[in-house]
Amino acid sequence: MAQRNTWQRERVREALADARGFVSAQTLHAGLRDDNTGIGLATVYRALAGLAASGDADSLQSPEGEALYRACSTQGHHHHLICRSCGLTVEIEAKDVEHWAHRTAAQHGFTDAAHVVDIFGLCAACTAKREAGELRQAQEPGE
Repeated sequence: MAQRNTWQRERVREALADARGFVSAQTLHAGLRDDNTGIGLATVYRALAGLAASGDADSLQSPEGEALYRACSTQGHHHHLICRSCGLTVEIEAKDVEHWAHRTAAQHGFTDAAHVVDIFGLCAACTAKREAGELRQAQEPGE
């Protein structure tokens, strides 16, 4: 079932596009609340789920199990490099991962296999800050 394109969904889409890196629904909602939009948390969750389902948003699970979202700039299947400190996200193709996933599934008798691969680390800028002693603790996205 397609979601209606309401002003609330469009405002959530805009807020997501303005966010840096992956954000939680609660973080996005807090910003919308601060802007006095009147958009409720349940509406933010529904809008984000719809955007993810339509391919307009990427979704991943944080190490703590929280769903995180960001505006998607690439259509189709892809993977991410995500900075644990600043949230910088780079969309990447990983053909070796694709071959490995399908080969591994087939070796175990699985068909129609799907996978999600997100690589967390520190970007070059945060690595330089850490080496200079400016970055104390690397955080996961959404913290």
